[in-house]
Amino acid sequence: MSGLADGFRMFPTGRPGLIAVAAASDHVFPRHTHDEYGIGLFVSGGQMSASGRGQITAGAGDIITVNPGEVHDGVPIRRESRSWLMLYLTPAQMADIRSDHEGAENPEFEFERPAFSDPRTVLAFRSAFAAATGEKENRGLALDQALVALFAPLSPLTRLEEKATGGDGLLRARAMIDDDPARNLSLQDLATEAGLSRFQTLRAFQALTGLTPHAYLMQRRMNLARRRISEGMSLADVAAEAGYADQSHMTREFRRRYGLTPAAYRHAVKPCNSIQDA
Repeated sequence: MSGLADGFRMFPTGRPGLIAVAAASDHVFPRHTHDEYGIGLFVSGGQMSASGRGQITAGAGDIITVNPGEVHDGVPIRRESRSWLMLYLTPAQMADIRSDHEGAENPEFEFERPAFSDPRTVLAFRSAFAAATGEKENRGLALDQALVALFAPLSPLTRLEEKATGGDGLLRARAMIDDDPARNLSLQDLATEAGLSRFQTLRAFQALTGLTPHAYLMQRRMNLARRRISEGMSLADVAAEAGYADQSHMTREFRRRYGLTPAAYRHAVKPCNSIQDA
């Protein structure tokens, strides 16, 4: 993460063409444009803005959007500080996300509403922002599915017809995770194996397993880690085999899920094995 002046923070996302920004400012922004698509969430306060799609007022809990080249400004309400989160995507990155949709090759895509309130979109945005700015480990699949889930419902284009189960292809995609939980898979990897679009894969996989692909992968890694810990493998080796970046990352995830550390879990199951960590 790098700091910017006047209450702005830019987060490295690890994804070319995607920028994440958190801001808190009472600055009055003059008329300007961006080369990227932008979508954001007001966290507190609010602002009035003139855009190519009309005059808007956005406040806490509202989603805001901007299209490449669109002239807009920003005046804080009552000149008081407001805070917001933004994701900026290059046209190439947006085209890749929208490639699952009919007519996605149309270069004239633009967000239709400059500001709106919708709880489901807010949740989808928060998930995407968290995936873009969180720990770099396992970010690929989590970010893939979060971006698809965020932008697919916002597209004015008709979605490709979803398949109910995905058949044998979806089972093969699930087996890719089951056979090697440590492997860093992308949503496209799973979609290719399933013979579906990324959006179809996301929906069908969740219908099949009750979990998103990323959540399923994380659960399979943790299941493997628990098994190896109970067998007496050293915690560092467990972390490596299960696909975690290091032992500390595994420990954080283990404690978040189960409320105790891997070492405490090992102590609890030690009657089942006699090997202790050095």
